[in-house]
Amino acid sequence: MTVLLFILGVLFVAVGIAASIALHEVGHLVPAKLFKVRVMQYMIGFGPTLWSKKRGETEYGFKALPLGGYVSMVGMYPPAEDSDGTVRRSSTGMFQTLADDARKLAAEEVRPGDENRMFYKLPIWKRIIIMLGGPFMNLVIGVVLFAVVIMGFGSAQATTTLAEVYKCVVPVSQQAETGQQDCLPSDPKAPATAAGLQPGDAVVRFDGQPVENWQAMTERIRAAAGEEVPITVLRDGERIQSQITPLLTERPVIGADGRAELDSSGNPVTTEVGFVGMGAQIELVPQPAGDVLPAVGENIARVTGVVFNLPEHVYEIGQAAFSDAPRDPNGPISVVGVGRVAGEVASMEEIAVESKVALLFRLLGGVNLALCVFNLIPLLPLDGGHIAGALWEGLRRRIARLFGRRDPGPFDIAKLLPLTYVVAVLMLGMGALLIYADIVKPVNLFG
Repeated sequence: MTVLLFILGVLFVAVGIAASIALHEVGHLVPAKLFKVRVMQYMIGFGPTLWSKKRGETEYGFKALPLGGYVSMVGMYPPAEDSDGTVRRSSTGMFQTLADDARKLAAEEVRPGDENRMFYKLPIWKRIIIMLGGPFMNLVIGVVLFAVVIMGFGSAQATTTLAEVYKCVVPVSQQAETGQQDCLPSDPKAPATAAGLQPGDAVVRFDGQPVENWQAMTERIRAAAGEEVPITVLRDGERIQSQITPLLTERPVIGADGRAELDSSGNPVTTEVGFVGMGAQIELVPQPAGDVLPAVGENIARVTGVVFNLPEHVYEIGQAAFSDAPRDPNGPISVVGVGRVAGEVASMEEIAVESKVALLFRLLGGVNLALCVFNLIPLLPLDGGHIAGALWEGLRRRIARLFGRRDPGPFDIAKLLPLTYVVAVLMLGMGALLIYADIVKPVNLFG
């Protein structure tokens, strides 16, 4: 059963990513058709065509390699012309030949009647809208999925009901050094066990004050080390009173994101605070609509930070993949890694079905936000590269008008093809490294 659930989780995210890619390309397709550009192909994947069907002037289909998709529009590359309007002569240089070949192929796609339907002839703002359409579609998908999770399922929050009561207290450093998991006779009894608390008890009062939420009670426990304080729990409808003395012990420092802080060596940062040895039950609590956009913004900011430091992250992943260095759980992962995480979520028996579905939707929403940010990198062949080319063309023309110079014409994006190929090779190399790392040293998010 566990293996079946793992496979279902992987299939869920695989279908979700495929649908996200398809909708990304729809984000380019719809404005292109609205602006009367002739769209020749709408394809999901690359390589040999598995299936296609032509409707109107556009061929729709699937390719053999499901590694993305594309929309092919007429007139992506403008002709290179001399000042007198004649086509510039080609040279024998490799880079010039690449550009000329691209222009030649683009020219062969033009049919009678396409003179005013070519992409490069559109106003700059229309070209930007077409190229922004794909990332914008991923952004919309991400927002919708986060809204479903946050407003429909809710966010995971600790309740005041106990899920577990520890039998003993083992310092964090001792666990790290010895790997100890079970209690030893020399380990002190956990204060919660000494107080007679049991899983399922709901804490209603602590230290004479009503308990409104788990976080507030935890802060009071951490500050009350060595003090005997009263505690009241509700068990099977009956109020039970006891005394509990939080034990001063070494505990990990929890950051604002709810995760244990790590030092430069990857070890938990600890501090000595009061500890009683009990864990809370987690429930999904629906949140208001106002929480959706801040959550999306935090996710986008995190992904943007990863993108800005991508070379460093790739280097660290390479080190982790080919050495004993730890893998950064906050670094980039491949589709293989995403699938593995989805499978683990789906197969975890200790998580309720509702929580599993919420986590899978959140995971898919995060993937779409990552696709949005990544595609806006201002390098070809990414959408951001085409947007940067259109903005550069607009700036050149504005400067020419300002100084009374001749209109420089459309920016010849074909000149950037050598850089495009370099970026494409680097992206393929990075993808291969990520996949290898996700196989030999996957990111461990669940311990």
